[in-house]
Amino acid sequence: MSEASTQSARRSSLRRWIATLRESIATELWPLPTLFIIVAVALGIILPLVDRAIDSSLAPGFKDLLFAGGPESARAVLSAVAGSLITATSLTFSLTIVALQLASSQASPRVLRTFLKNRTVQWTLAVFVSTFAYSLTVLRTVQDGSDSIDPIVPRLAVTLASLLTLASVAMLVLFLAHLARQLRIETTMRQVYVETSKTIDLVASTMATGRTEVPDWPPAERIELSLATRSGFIRLTDRSRLLTIAIKNNLVIREEHAVGHHVVDGTPLARWWPRGALQHLNDDERDEINHAIAGAVDLAYERTASQDIGFGILQLVDITARALSPGVNDPTTAVHTLGHVSAILCALADLPIQSTGLTDDDDLVRVIIKTHDFVSLLEIAMTQPRRYGSSDPGVVERLFQILQEVGYRARRPEQTAAVLQQIERLEASVAGESYDYVERQRFTELADAARAATSDHRWL
Repeated sequence: MSEASTQSARRSSLRRWIATLRESIATELWPLPTLFIIVAVALGIILPLVDRAIDSSLAPGFKDLLFAGGPESARAVLSAVAGSLITATSLTFSLTIVALQLASSQASPRVLRTFLKNRTVQWTLAVFVSTFAYSLTVLRTVQDGSDSIDPIVPRLAVTLASLLTLASVAMLVLFLAHLARQLRIETTMRQVYVETSKTIDLVASTMATGRTEVPDWPPAERIELSLATRSGFIRLTDRSRLLTIAIKNNLVIREEHAVGHHVVDGTPLARWWPRGALQHLNDDERDEINHAIAGAVDLAYERTASQDIGFGILQLVDITARALSPGVNDPTTAVHTLGHVSAILCALADLPIQSTGLTDDDDLVRVIIKTHDFVSLLEIAMTQPRRYGSSDPGVVERLFQILQEVGYRARRPEQTAAVLQQIERLEASVAGESYDYVERQRFTELADAARAATSDHRWL
């Protein structure tokens, strides 16, 4: 690869870092309301000053639209607005907590991030708290008159407070309607699918493609381990930084785990070795390299969907497993969820071969990448539904249909082999259940159709 390829790797790492940062901010409730509070306080300070400056020059027709009461009326309005909005904020927050509890019990605790990043919830809280902060800020500017000074009533600012109250009422109605829709399991499944599809698109747009000849492993005594300095899930690996480290120190660095894997403090994050056979490093140089490699891997206490394709599949599988549990016993939800799982697997099968290495300007492999693995993701998608749903004919039928659909899209030998193996394992699971001959005949037909799909790619 040339310098252009190196720059492409750096741009890809930057895009992945931006996606991770956006995911982190989007799943927090406080950033947008905090921004709105700051703007509201600033507006509450500036607008009364503007009001005083332009009040005498306003057209009579425009003045008729503004607040026309005195200081006591202005205080009453602003106090009522502030009091009602803080109550509405408490109500909204309480409803949000209840919705989170229901989503956790109905679907999976891991889908709570999807709910928290919902813009309607964030905007509703932001409008409420900013209106409250604005009203309190304007309230301090209202002054009674005396013999020496005229009363101060910022009519424009008080009018805006009334308009913000109407907007808050509208937001409350929208929030309640949105909440009712958000609690539907179909909405949750759709959001997870859309989020995972965006992750697949990001991975596809930032990954290097094509097969790469990976260098042979050196003798064991030359391989060094870079250990994790804390425990957590791998949220981001800055591969452009790893490439820089490898080029600077003439190394080959091999990632030990893919994004989404949980590592424990003191266990390997990566393996590396000097490319030069006669190259030797002292202890200080080794420590510096290990510290730099550990700094290129971002660990978090939970998995996120920004780059982790497996996390989206895991969420859908969790919903499926919960729906199939004896306490819930909702196979229809499981079947619908498996439809989204199938769509994700088909999209993964369409991805081109991801390059397993990053090279320098001389086409020497410097970083060996731990790529996403279709076979492993297919295993995650099939194992629990097969285990817990093998006794339900509808779920079994949908599992065979998944393998048929993925079989149509499987283009590489390892993908086809994985699909065929899953068909055999599903047949073995079904064989141990008490189905009648009609149901077994149906399953046999579905299994045959799934096998035929792996070799029928005429539509591609």
